[in-house]
Amino acid sequence: MNITPFILLASLLLPLYASSAEEHQNSNANNNGGDTIVFTTLGRSRYEFDIFSLSTTHPPSPSGELRITDGESVNFNGYFPSPSPALISLLPDDDGAALIQPGDDSSPPPPLHLIYATERNGTSSIYYDLVYTGGSDSSGKRRSMLEAPSRRVQIPLLSNTDHNHQSGNTVNSFKDKPSLSGEFLVYVSTHEDSREPRTSWTAVYSTELRTGSTRRLTPSGIADFSPAVSPSGNWTAVASYGERGWTGEVEELSTDIYVFSTRDGHRRVKVVEHGGWPCWVDDSTLYFHRRSDDGWISVFRAVLPESGALSVESVNVQRVTPPGVHAFTPATSPNNHEFIAVATRRPGSDYRHVELFDLKRREFRELTRLVAAESHHLNPFLSPDGSRVGYHSCRGQRNGYRSSLLFLENIQTTTSDLSLFRIDGSFPSFSPAGDRIAYVRMPGVYVVNPDGSGQREVYDGMAFSTAWDPVRPGRVYTSSGPTFATERTEVDIISIDVDAVDKSSSVRRLTTNGKNNAFPWPSPDGKLIVFRSGRSGHKNLYLMDAEKGETGGLWKLTEGAWTDTMCSWSPDGEWIAFASDRESPGSGSYELFLIHPDGTGLRKLIQSGTGGRTNHPIFSPDSKSIVFTSDYAGISAEPISNPHHYQPYGDIFTVKLDGSNLRRLTHNSYEDGTPAWAPRFISPSDVVLRRKNDSSCSFEDCHWLNKNPTLKGSKISC
Repeated sequence: MNITPFILLASLLLPLYASSAEEHQNSNANNNGGDTIVFTTLGRSRYEFDIFSLSTTHPPSPSGELRITDGESVNFNGYFPSPSPALISLLPDDDGAALIQPGDDSSPPPPLHLIYATERNGTSSIYYDLVYTGGSDSSGKRRSMLEAPSRRVQIPLLSNTDHNHQSGNTVNSFKDKPSLSGEFLVYVSTHEDSREPRTSWTAVYSTELRTGSTRRLTPSGIADFSPAVSPSGNWTAVASYGERGWTGEVEELSTDIYVFSTRDGHRRVKVVEHGGWPCWVDDSTLYFHRRSDDGWISVFRAVLPESGALSVESVNVQRVTPPGVHAFTPATSPNNHEFIAVATRRPGSDYRHVELFDLKRREFRELTRLVAAESHHLNPFLSPDGSRVGYHSCRGQRNGYRSSLLFLENIQTTTSDLSLFRIDGSFPSFSPAGDRIAYVRMPGVYVVNPDGSGQREVYDGMAFSTAWDPVRPGRVYTSSGPTFATERTEVDIISIDVDAVDKSSSVRRLTTNGKNNAFPWPSPDGKLIVFRSGRSGHKNLYLMDAEKGETGGLWKLTEGAWTDTMCSWSPDGEWIAFASDRESPGSGSYELFLIHPDGTGLRKLIQSGTGGRTNHPIFSPDSKSIVFTSDYAGISAEPISNPHHYQPYGDIFTVKLDGSNLRRLTHNSYEDGTPAWAPRFISPSDVVLRRKNDSSCSFEDCHWLNKNPTLKGSKISC
């Protein structure tokens, strides 16, 4: 289509755009001079994880399951430490003295020590809990630690401010399993910039508990995952790509197992090719998981030589768990060569469960399925004496606990002039005055006030993306139809009058050909809409009349055998930002581009290395910056250790329009996306959804664990 008429139209409208933008900026002035960004972490608001424990010596039963953590927010990836003098020194005097003094037969049972990762108060931390179990109830059955008359001592071992001077960002990711080695806590954090696009910031650190002195154990330019400290404390094993780096894997990672000195990270050696989630039985025996040649994810054992050079060639690797069941994230206890704990996904089951595997009989013994068959149980860990197994799972209704459902969860940032929120929904957008938020639930489009009140559904169909009209009050644009569809799939742009009394007449269809028309965004004067369409056989950008739709005028903005998508219009009218794979069509790699509304000035803003993804660009109210989601910081944890995410990576970034001042806002091992920049500052406090609370823990296990290789008559012993 000839773009000349549109160029003439745009040249006349640009001065109006600038005038409109100036009024818009002056009227908002961001109120208190601060910024607010809202984003989505798909499913995260429904995670209600606590850490539980079962005996390994008694038959499992619901009454024998102990909930150890306190029911606040999300608690996961636990570790039962052997209490060291450094750990005890952190306790109040009475508790520390009681642990040192020997008890007698009349003494209550000793407390449980637990170190774990937790997300609370808008940040990620590592906590140490000392929990007094309070004995048994009148029937002789042990109860949940929160239900029993117990006492808890809770100590944050790491605060994000400990790393603030190094990273300039307090939103760090303490996701992986922590370990204790004498006086030192060994853990993973993402607080240091890798300085390379699409390269993980994940590294292993050691912090002395008494002094807070911290040392990086991972070499610069390398990313390490899933650290485990040997029983002597001398060695740490990790899963790592080494110098190869991450290549975009979203399922089982092709990492290797490396071993290095826990003291200083030196003497680093690769001992196993292809493996993850290592754990030690003794200083020469490791267990780990990997996908076998027959397709099953299984646990393997690596025996390191007691003398001579340590290398891949000198290590004896044997398969431990048999085919016929996916077995992964193994757990061991020191010098226990009798059994290990594993998480499993069995054919025909939709749930992940924790089982013991007898190393001599080569048999599984089920645990959590007999306690809560329809609940997932993740990442087991064993007590030092092997008598208890821990894991994290939904606390939910079965445990008599229901969390408040947060509509906006405040996430800590470095400065007081930026508030950051995770929203319980997708594709949020703010009304021009900032007094309402539209978002989608897939299906359904909803509108709600920023304080969580007044929530209502305004469209019940499948839809994605939302954008408010800047001049017509109460009008929201969205894409009606299936997501991630081909060019010929029926998807159309609709406008919704969210204030219409008659809901049946509130929706108007603006595109008519159904050729995957999506991601509408209006110009700042409300006259035009930019959107993506597959009508040419490729997904490119078009503009149309905002009131009459494509019947009132249609202009092609970009053209080519590639995909241009996820477009937004700057408030000053000067630029349209979009994601495109034009430099490698069909590869799945997307970069961010800018173009003037008259089709001139095309330039690339940012890309995430070779093969990376940068998506969902949205302008700041002053049109000087863009917020977007990207895999620029790589992956932060083994995907198999988390619930399902289609992309188990992706964080929220901002960047100036000249490509400078790239800033990472979130540090996550989940998929953060669809950000929105609010026109006014929102105070950094959690917002509870103001309606009847139907919160219940729910998530899906990794979809790729549903793939079961063909069984050839094999029988799994239980």
